[in-house]
Amino acid sequence: MEVGGLAAANPVWVGSSELTMTLDGLIACIDAGAGAVVAKSVNESAAARRQLDIADYAFVSPDGDVRAGPPERRDGLLNRSGLAQVELAGWLETLAAAVAHGAPRGCPVLGSITLGDPAEAARIGRAMTAAVPAVELNIGAPHGREARAVRQLTDVESVRDAVRTVRAAVGVPLFVKLPGQASDVVALARAARSSGADAVGLVGRYPGFLPAADGGPALGSWGAWGSPGCLPMSLYWVSKAYQALAAPLIGTNGARTAADVLRFLASGAQAVEVVTALWIGGPAVLRELVAGVGEGLAGKDFGEFVGSAVAGAREYADLVPPPSPAWLPYTARWRSSGR
Repeated sequence: MEVGGLAAANPVWVGSSELTMTLDGLIACIDAGAGAVVAKSVNESAAARRQLDIADYAFVSPDGDVRAGPPERRDGLLNRSGLAQVELAGWLETLAAAVAHGAPRGCPVLGSITLGDPAEAARIGRAMTAAVPAVELNIGAPHGREARAVRQLTDVESVRDAVRTVRAAVGVPLFVKLPGQASDVVALARAARSSGADAVGLVGRYPGFLPAADGGPALGSWGAWGSPGCLPMSLYWVSKAYQALAAPLIGTNGARTAADVLRFLASGAQAVEVVTALWIGGPAVLRELVAGVGEGLAGKDFGEFVGSAVAGAREYADLVPPPSPAWLPYTARWRSSGR
Protein backbone atom coordinates (compact mmCIF):
# COMPACT_ATOMS: atom_id res chain seq x y z
CA MET A 1 0.00 0.00 0.00
CA GLU A 2 1.00 3.66 -0.39
CA VAL A 3 0.05 6.72 1.66
CA GLY A 4 1.09 10.16 0.49
CA GLY A 5 4.00 8.81 -1.55
CA LEU A 6 5.22 6.47 1.22
CA ALA A 7 5.07 2.69 0.69
CA ALA A 8 4.01 0.81 3.83
CA ALA A 9 3.53 -2.85 4.72
CA ASN A 10 -0.06 -2.45 5.95
CA PRO A 11 -2.40 0.24 7.39
CA VAL A 12 -1.63 -0.49 11.08
CA TRP A 13 1.02 2.05 12.07
CA VAL A 14 2.70 2.88 15.36
CA GLY A 15 2.43 6.50 16.44
CA SER A 16 5.13 8.61 18.03
CA SER A 17 5.50 7.89 21.76
CA GLU A 18 7.92 6.80 24.46
CA LEU A 19 7.66 3.31 22.93
CA THR A 20 9.43 4.61 19.81
CA MET A 21 12.05 6.65 21.67
CA THR A 22 14.85 4.06 21.50
CA LEU A 23 16.28 1.83 18.80
CA ASP A 24 15.15 -1.23 20.74
CA GLY A 25 11.59 0.09 20.86
CA LEU A 26 11.56 0.95 17.17
CA ILE A 27 12.88 -2.50 16.24
CA ALA A 28 10.34 -4.24 18.49
CA CYS A 29 7.49 -2.48 16.69
CA ILE A 30 8.95 -3.28 13.27
CA ASP A 31 9.43 -6.94 14.14
CA ALA A 32 5.87 -7.20 15.50
CA GLY A 33 4.48 -6.38 12.05
CA ALA A 34 3.78 -2.64 12.02
CA GLY A 35 2.95 -1.17 8.64
CA ALA A 36 5.05 1.89 9.50
CA VAL A 37 6.54 3.34 12.68
CA VAL A 38 6.71 7.01 13.67
CA ALA A 39 9.70 7.71 15.90
CA LYS A 40 9.38 9.82 19.03
CA SER A 41 9.20 13.53 18.30
CA VAL A 42 12.05 15.97 18.71
CA ASN A 43 12.39 19.71 18.36
CA GLU A 44 15.01 22.39 18.95
CA SER A 45 14.07 23.17 22.54
CA ALA A 46 16.02 21.94 25.56
CA ALA A 47 12.93 22.81 27.61
CA ALA A 48 10.86 20.33 25.59
CA ARG A 49 13.42 17.63 26.36
CA ARG A 50 13.41 18.52 30.07
CA GLN A 51 9.63 18.18 30.03
CA LEU A 52 10.16 14.41 29.81
CA ASP A 53 11.62 14.50 33.34
CA ILE A 54 8.17 15.27 34.76
CA ALA A 55 6.29 12.83 32.53
CA ASP A 56 3.51 10.91 34.26
CA TYR A 57 0.74 8.54 33.19
CA ALA A 58 -2.68 7.74 34.61
CA PHE A 59 -4.77 4.92 33.13
CA VAL A 60 -8.44 5.56 33.74
CA SER A 61 -11.08 2.83 33.84
CA PRO A 62 -14.38 3.18 31.94
CA ASP A 63 -15.90 4.09 35.33
CA GLY A 64 -13.60 7.11 35.56
CA ASP A 65 -11.24 5.82 38.24
CA VAL A 66 -7.46 5.91 37.99
CA ARG A 67 -6.26 2.33 38.07
CA ALA A 68 -3.98 1.28 40.90
CA GLY A 69 -3.13 -1.99 39.12
CA PRO A 70 -2.30 -3.04 35.56
CA PRO A 71 -4.23 -1.12 32.88
CA GLU A 72 -6.80 -2.73 30.60
CA ARG A 73 -7.24 -2.28 26.87
CA ARG A 74 -10.38 -0.14 27.13
CA ASP A 75 -8.88 2.27 29.66
CA GLY A 76 -8.36 5.92 28.86
CA LEU A 77 -4.94 7.50 29.27
CA LEU A 78 -4.26 10.90 30.79
CA ASN A 79 -0.59 11.73 30.53
CA ARG A 80 2.02 14.43 30.70
CA SER A 81 5.00 13.94 28.43
CA GLY A 82 7.97 15.57 26.74
CA LEU A 83 10.19 15.05 23.71
CA ALA A 84 13.10 12.67 23.17
CA GLN A 85 16.12 13.59 25.29
CA VAL A 86 18.68 13.30 22.51
CA GLU A 87 20.90 15.54 20.46
CA LEU A 88 19.94 15.66 16.79
CA ALA A 89 23.14 14.07 15.42
CA GLY A 90 22.80 11.02 17.66
CA TRP A 91 19.08 10.76 16.96
CA LEU A 92 19.69 10.73 13.21
CA GLU A 93 22.00 7.75 13.70
CA THR A 94 19.24 5.95 15.62
CA LEU A 95 16.71 6.75 12.92
CA ALA A 96 19.04 5.53 10.18
CA ALA A 97 19.58 2.23 12.00
CA ALA A 98 15.84 1.76 12.46
CA VAL A 99 15.18 2.60 8.79
CA ALA A 100 17.76 0.01 7.75
CA HIS A 101 16.08 -2.61 9.94
CA GLY A 102 12.60 -1.82 8.65
CA ALA A 103 13.37 -1.54 4.94
CA PRO A 104 13.65 -5.26 4.10
CA ARG A 105 10.42 -5.84 6.04
CA GLY A 106 8.54 -3.18 4.09
CA CYS A 107 8.13 -1.09 7.26
CA PRO A 108 9.25 2.54 6.89
CA VAL A 109 10.34 4.52 9.94
CA LEU A 110 9.32 8.18 9.94
CA GLY A 111 11.02 11.02 11.74
CA SER A 112 8.75 13.26 13.81
CA ILE A 113 9.00 16.91 14.79
CA THR A 114 6.73 18.54 17.34
CA LEU A 115 6.51 22.18 16.40
CA GLY A 116 8.31 24.83 18.40
CA ASP A 117 9.73 27.41 16.02
CA PRO A 118 8.86 26.79 12.34
CA ALA A 119 12.30 27.80 11.08
CA GLU A 120 13.93 25.37 13.51
CA ALA A 121 11.47 22.64 12.52
CA ALA A 122 12.53 23.22 8.92
CA ARG A 123 16.18 22.89 9.89
CA ILE A 124 15.54 19.63 11.72
CA GLY A 125 13.36 18.34 8.90
CA ARG A 126 16.08 19.06 6.35
CA ALA A 127 18.57 17.09 8.44
CA MET A 128 16.13 14.19 8.88
CA THR A 129 15.72 13.71 5.15
CA ALA A 130 19.17 12.14 5.07
CA ALA A 131 17.97 9.39 7.40
CA VAL A 132 14.23 8.77 6.92
CA PRO A 133 11.84 8.28 3.98
CA ALA A 134 9.20 10.65 5.40
CA VAL A 135 8.71 13.23 8.14
CA GLU A 136 5.71 13.85 10.38
CA LEU A 137 5.22 17.43 11.56
CA ASN A 138 3.06 17.47 14.68
CA ILE A 139 1.29 20.82 15.02
CA GLY A 140 -1.47 19.37 17.20
CA ALA A 141 0.39 18.44 20.39
CA PRO A 142 -2.08 18.81 23.29
CA HIS A 143 0.80 19.74 25.60
CA GLY A 144 1.18 22.89 23.52
CA ARG A 145 -1.50 24.46 25.72
CA GLU A 146 0.56 23.87 28.85
CA ALA A 147 4.23 23.58 27.85
CA ARG A 148 5.82 26.66 26.33
CA ALA A 149 8.39 24.60 24.44
CA VAL A 150 5.86 23.19 21.95
CA ARG A 151 2.98 24.73 20.01
CA GLN A 152 -0.51 23.65 19.09
CA LEU A 153 -1.77 25.48 16.01
CA THR A 154 -5.53 25.97 15.74
CA ASP A 155 -5.87 28.74 13.14
CA VAL A 156 -5.56 28.46 9.38
CA GLU A 157 -2.88 31.10 8.82
CA SER A 158 -0.52 29.66 11.42
CA VAL A 159 -0.93 26.18 9.95
CA ARG A 160 -0.35 27.47 6.45
CA ASP A 161 2.80 29.39 7.41
CA ALA A 162 4.32 26.55 9.45
CA VAL A 163 3.69 23.88 6.82
CA ARG A 164 5.04 26.05 4.00
CA THR A 165 8.20 26.73 5.95
CA VAL A 166 8.87 23.07 6.69
CA ARG A 167 7.75 21.89 3.25
CA ALA A 168 10.36 24.10 1.59
CA ALA A 169 13.10 22.33 3.54
CA VAL A 170 11.91 18.71 3.41
CA GLY A 171 12.47 16.76 0.20
CA VAL A 172 10.64 13.59 1.30
CA PRO A 173 6.91 13.05 1.96
CA LEU A 174 5.69 15.40 4.68
CA PHE A 175 2.79 14.34 6.88
CA VAL A 176 1.12 16.95 9.09
CA LYS A 177 -0.67 15.91 12.30
CA LEU A 178 -3.50 18.20 13.41
CA PRO A 179 -5.19 18.91 16.75
CA GLY A 180 -8.67 17.66 17.53
CA GLN A 181 -9.62 20.70 19.54
CA ALA A 182 -10.16 23.47 17.02
CA SER A 183 -13.19 25.27 15.67
CA ASP A 184 -12.74 23.77 12.19
CA VAL A 185 -10.26 20.92 11.82
CA VAL A 186 -11.22 20.46 8.17
CA ALA A 187 -10.11 24.02 7.45
CA LEU A 188 -6.77 23.23 9.11
CA ALA A 189 -6.47 20.08 7.00
CA ARG A 190 -7.20 22.06 3.85
CA ALA A 191 -4.55 24.64 4.81
CA ALA A 192 -1.97 21.93 5.50
CA ARG A 193 -2.69 20.16 2.24
CA SER A 194 -2.61 23.32 0.12
CA SER A 195 0.69 24.29 1.76
CA GLY A 196 2.43 21.09 0.76
CA ALA A 197 1.45 18.28 3.13
CA ASP A 198 1.48 14.93 1.33
CA ALA A 199 -0.88 13.45 3.93
CA VAL A 200 -2.78 14.75 6.94
CA GLY A 201 -3.06 13.08 10.36
CA LEU A 202 -6.31 13.45 12.31
CA VAL A 203 -6.42 14.00 15.22
CA GLY A 204 -4.08 14.58 18.15
CA ARG A 205 -5.16 13.84 21.70
CA TYR A 206 -7.34 16.28 23.56
CA PRO A 207 -6.36 18.41 26.57
CA GLY A 208 -7.66 16.76 29.73
CA PHE A 209 -8.18 17.25 33.45
CA LEU A 210 -9.44 14.63 35.91
CA PRO A 211 -10.03 15.25 39.62
CA ALA A 212 -10.50 12.26 41.88
CA ALA A 213 -13.63 12.01 44.03
CA ASP A 214 -11.73 13.70 46.87
CA GLY A 215 -10.86 16.64 44.60
CA GLY A 216 -7.18 15.98 43.98
CA PRO A 217 -6.23 16.10 40.28
CA ALA A 218 -4.75 13.04 38.58
CA LEU A 219 -1.11 13.71 37.65
CA GLY A 220 -1.26 16.84 39.81
CA SER A 221 -1.83 18.88 36.66
CA TRP A 222 -3.57 19.02 33.32
CA GLY A 223 -2.57 16.53 30.64
CA ALA A 224 -3.33 14.93 27.28
CA TRP A 225 -6.33 12.62 26.98
CA GLY A 226 -6.89 9.69 24.65
CA SER A 227 -9.37 6.85 25.05
CA PRO A 228 -11.72 4.51 23.18
CA GLY A 229 -14.37 7.13 23.98
CA CYS A 230 -12.50 9.56 21.70
CA LEU A 231 -13.05 7.27 18.72
CA PRO A 232 -16.32 8.83 17.44
CA MET A 233 -14.82 12.30 17.85
CA SER A 234 -11.71 11.37 15.87
CA LEU A 235 -13.81 9.63 13.21
CA TYR A 236 -15.98 12.74 12.89
CA TRP A 237 -13.02 14.81 11.71
CA VAL A 238 -11.56 12.02 9.57
CA SER A 239 -14.88 11.52 7.79
CA LYS A 240 -15.45 15.23 7.30
CA ALA A 241 -11.92 15.71 5.92
CA TYR A 242 -12.40 12.72 3.62
CA GLN A 243 -15.63 14.24 2.34
CA ALA A 244 -14.08 17.68 1.79
CA LEU A 245 -10.53 16.96 0.58
CA ALA A 246 -8.76 14.86 -1.99
CA ALA A 247 -5.94 14.07 0.42
CA PRO A 248 -4.48 10.92 1.98
CA LEU A 249 -5.54 10.78 5.65
CA ILE A 250 -3.95 9.05 8.64
CA GLY A 251 -6.23 8.38 11.60
CA THR A 252 -5.22 8.50 15.24
CA ASN A 253 -6.65 8.76 18.77
CA GLY A 254 -9.07 6.04 19.81
CA ALA A 255 -8.03 2.85 18.00
CA ARG A 256 -7.43 -0.03 20.40
CA THR A 257 -8.75 -3.01 18.41
CA ALA A 258 -8.78 -4.25 14.83
CA ALA A 259 -12.45 -3.24 14.63
CA ASP A 260 -11.45 0.31 15.60
CA VAL A 261 -8.82 0.39 12.85
CA LEU A 262 -11.42 -0.78 10.34
CA ARG A 263 -13.77 1.99 11.51
CA PHE A 264 -11.03 4.55 10.82
CA LEU A 265 -10.51 3.11 7.34
CA ALA A 266 -14.24 3.10 6.59
CA SER A 267 -14.33 6.75 7.69
CA GLY A 268 -11.68 7.73 5.17
CA ALA A 269 -8.25 7.05 6.69
CA GLN A 270 -5.72 5.12 4.63
CA ALA A 271 -3.63 4.22 7.69
CA VAL A 272 -4.11 4.34 11.46
CA GLU A 273 -1.57 5.17 14.16
CA VAL A 274 -1.87 3.14 17.38
CA VAL A 275 -0.09 3.95 20.64
CA THR A 276 -1.93 3.26 23.91
CA ALA A 277 -2.91 -0.32 23.04
CA LEU A 278 0.81 -1.07 22.70
CA TRP A 279 1.64 0.59 26.00
CA ILE A 280 -0.88 -1.70 27.66
CA GLY A 281 -0.19 -4.94 25.80
CA GLY A 282 3.26 -4.41 24.31
CA PRO A 283 4.31 -4.44 20.64
CA ALA A 284 2.94 -7.98 20.28
CA VAL A 285 -0.54 -6.41 20.10
CA LEU A 286 0.40 -5.35 16.56
CA ARG A 287 0.22 -8.97 15.38
CA GLU A 288 -3.36 -9.18 16.63
CA LEU A 289 -4.33 -5.89 15.02
CA VAL A 290 -2.71 -6.63 11.66
CA ALA A 291 -4.31 -10.09 11.53
CA GLY A 292 -7.72 -8.72 12.51
CA VAL A 293 -7.60 -5.95 9.94
CA GLY A 294 -6.51 -8.44 7.30
CA GLU A 295 -9.50 -10.64 8.12
CA GLY A 296 -11.84 -7.65 8.03
CA LEU A 297 -10.59 -6.62 4.61
CA ALA A 298 -10.51 -10.13 3.12
CA GLY A 299 -12.31 -10.19 -0.20
CA LYS A 300 -12.69 -6.40 -0.22
CA ASP A 301 -10.98 -3.85 -2.41
CA PHE A 302 -8.94 -1.65 -0.05
CA GLY A 303 -9.48 1.51 -2.07
CA GLU A 304 -13.22 0.98 -2.14
CA PHE A 305 -13.38 0.19 1.58
CA VAL A 306 -11.60 3.42 2.54
CA GLY A 307 -14.33 6.00 3.13
CA SER A 308 -17.13 3.51 2.47
CA ALA A 309 -19.07 4.56 5.58
CA VAL A 310 -19.04 8.20 4.50
CA ALA A 311 -20.97 7.39 1.34
CA GLY A 312 -23.87 6.20 3.49
CA ALA A 313 -23.92 9.24 5.76
CA ARG A 314 -26.56 11.92 5.15
CA GLU A 315 -26.79 15.57 6.08
CA TYR A 316 -29.44 16.21 8.72
CA ALA A 317 -31.58 18.09 6.20
CA ASP A 318 -31.64 15.03 3.91
CA LEU A 319 -32.79 12.52 6.53
CA VAL A 320 -36.30 11.06 6.29
CA PRO A 321 -38.22 10.96 9.59
CA PRO A 322 -38.94 7.41 10.83
CA PRO A 323 -42.59 6.23 11.02
CA SER A 324 -42.54 6.65 14.79
CA PRO A 325 -40.43 9.39 16.44
CA ALA A 326 -37.27 7.86 17.87
CA TRP A 327 -37.57 9.89 21.05
CA LEU A 328 -40.95 8.44 22.10
CA PRO A 329 -39.59 5.41 24.01
CA TYR A 330 -37.36 7.65 26.08
CA THR A 331 -40.12 10.04 27.11
CA ALA A 332 -42.36 7.06 27.88
CA ARG A 333 -39.69 5.58 30.14
CA TRP A 334 -39.30 8.91 31.91
CA ARG A 335 -43.06 9.17 32.52
CA SER A 336 -43.33 5.59 33.80
CA SER A 337 -40.56 6.23 36.32
CA GLY A 338 -42.79 8.75 38.10
CA ARG A 339 -40.34 11.59 37.77
